[in-house]
Amino acid sequence: MKRWSTPLVSLCLCCLLSAEVQAQDEQSHAARRHPPRDKPLHEKFYSTWHMPDHPTVSCCNDADCYPTEIKYIDGNIFAKRREDGRYIPIPTEKVERNRDNPDGRNHLCAPPPSAGFRRSDTVFCFALGGAT
Repeated sequence: MKRWSTPLVSLCLCCLLSAEVQAQDEQSHAARRHPPRDKPLHEKFYSTWHMPDHPTVSCCNDADCYPTEIKYIDGNIFAKRREDGRYIPIPTEKVERNRDNPDGRNHLCAPPPSAGFRRSDTVFCFALGGAT
């Protein structure tokens, strides 16, 4: 019986750690999702949003756009991509300057890194939190 106790304890610890990591991932993902009450507001904003540097091209939709965290490095904006947590550079021509965002949060429209785009840090559109 003693031989089984160590592997069993290890298995239980692994399960607990896995559950805690999953809970943290879910909390982090939830922080980047829209509150349910704001979903219609975001869907309308995203469905009518066009690329600042190509005004006839859509920024995509709710599948590619989401609230995000940002950081500044040497005066440049970097936004956190939801799929891998990597901060990607925001080209100045992709920053929305002609309309306010719907909720004062930062919003990024970008394909997932595995989408097959030539550049893995492709950005369709970006809205800085607050009035732009």
